[in-house]
Amino acid sequence: MSVQSVATASLPDGVILSVENLEVCFAAGAANPMRAVRGVSFQIGRGETLALVGESGSGKSVTAMTVMRLTEYDGAKITGGRILMRLKDGGITDLTQLSEKRVEALRGFEFSIVFQDPMSSLNPVFTIGDQISEVVMRHQGKSAREARAIALNVLKLVRVPDAARRLDQYAHQLSGGMRQRVMIAMALACRPSLMILDEPTTALDVTIQAQILDLVRALQREIGMSVLFITHDMGVVAEIADRVCVMLKGEIVESGPVNQIFAAPRHRYTRALISAVPRLGSMADKDAPEKFPLVIYDAETAEPEAAL
Repeated sequence: MSVQSVATASLPDGVILSVENLEVCFAAGAANPMRAVRGVSFQIGRGETLALVGESGSGKSVTAMTVMRLTEYDGAKITGGRILMRLKDGGITDLTQLSEKRVEALRGFEFSIVFQDPMSSLNPVFTIGDQISEVVMRHQGKSAREARAIALNVLKLVRVPDAARRLDQYAHQLSGGMRQRVMIAMALACRPSLMILDEPTTALDVTIQAQILDLVRALQREIGMSVLFITHDMGVVAEIADRVCVMLKGEIVESGPVNQIFAAPRHRYTRALISAVPRLGSMADKDAPEKFPLVIYDAETAEPEAAL
């Protein structure tokens, strides 16, 4: 697959993706455009998991969707910055400068995304096997028979039991956790360098959530792919991430290794997010169950406040 490289661009060794001073606006031509992403910069290394974390409206999902060049369908416009990606052939391209046709050729092949709700992402009228095979045929030029064999292999890769039978089933015949595994299998079908996970466990119960997180970690070890993980849950961040970028009002307010962020958060907003996570054993000396404090972040004073 040939994609024009950026002659003047370079990436440090081992870096797969570099987002540089990204600016994204909605209603960019209006008198008062809404700046959803403001000067965001980060890098993702090969085999690394970067968590982009923040509350609803912080700009984390818009950032991820912009990397995929999907926000344009929602009326957004990239008004500044670059998104440099190292391709499988070693070339480097700026995703912000590519035509829609070229970006379509990269989606699913160089990078892929798994959304929060697999039921709304999977097509209810096509079998699981057909949907995974379509990705393989589109990007790898395989025959239907070859694509089906690859679809079977990726279902086994994501630990779907009785994978051969699942190929001929429909989304409604699978549990929520199994559907999410299918979405991950579809995203992995062409062995992308980068997989974006946009709140993939939010709709799942804690047991299935733990299984999905374990699966993502195991797949990274086996395949060596990089992951951009979008979440508001600091508990999930502690489980999955190597590094963390904390977003607030479209900006990254703090970033660093996950252990550093949890041990010594510098920004008050980061401390508020961490304080919002219930801690096991915090009720040990109580005679009866009590409500956990609701952590409220005061945007005016930038101080976390606790209230019942």
